[in-house]
Amino acid sequence: MTRKQLVAQIFDKQTFLCVGLDTDIKKIPTHLLTAEDPVFEFNKRIVDATAPYCVAYKPNLAFYESLGVKGLVAFERTIAYLKQQCPKHLIIADAKRGDIGNTSTMYARTFFEEYNLDALTVAPYMGEDSVKPFLAYEGKWVVLLALTSNQGSHDFQLTEDAQGERLFEKVLRKSQAWGDEDNMMYVVGATQGRMFEDIRRVVPSHFLLVPGVGAQGGSLQEVCRYGMTSQCGLLVNSSRGIIYAGNGEDFAEMAGQKARELQQQMAAELSKIQG
Repeated sequence: MTRKQLVAQIFDKQTFLCVGLDTDIKKIPTHLLTAEDPVFEFNKRIVDATAPYCVAYKPNLAFYESLGVKGLVAFERTIAYLKQQCPKHLIIADAKRGDIGNTSTMYARTFFEEYNLDALTVAPYMGEDSVKPFLAYEGKWVVLLALTSNQGSHDFQLTEDAQGERLFEKVLRKSQAWGDEDNMMYVVGATQGRMFEDIRRVVPSHFLLVPGVGAQGGSLQEVCRYGMTSQCGLLVNSSRGIIYAGNGEDFAEMAGQKARELQQQMAAELSKIQG
């Protein structure tokens, strides 16, 4: 999916919501556990309920890999279902890959050739040669970790060098020599608040993938106030706050309601930049 197509989808649907498919078999409704593939059955119903209200889905590989082969089968079935039912949605593999060049080449082949996904989260801290293999695929997105939403993000990402440049700023500046706003996004946690102003000073136009709204306590309004651009420039992810909104027979309906609530809030924010 190109940047132009993504922006068009955001304004057409009046949403910049990304639904995180962090599907934990220990948290899904118990009545699904008798299904042949409980994880896929859960995902399928979540997708059916939330697709009208989002523009992207982000399955987190850890939740599938934790189940071994069965989990990877569920992941592959989920991807196939998304491509069939939601061909205009961006599909982001949240795998946080990144290694020396030849290993990154294999990771890139996995997600951009074998699974043919639109985007992949990548850890940039091994430097240019660990990221460039992912950028070799036309029409694909690399989503670099920049300033994350977890408490430990301050341990390294905010450390300063002798010139006062923080590590996350160095990542933003340096990586712009590798890719551009048409093939690179950055992960910035919703809990970072006004730090979005600092982010935008370095990358004023790039899309930001923003986890942390909902269960982690991030504010959508604050993210938009400091991070939104004239083309939106945001994909705000909600995982647990949507997919685990209910745990009974109506779990999918509850997820759809939560997604719709966020979509309506996002529509209100988009109206501010549409005049």
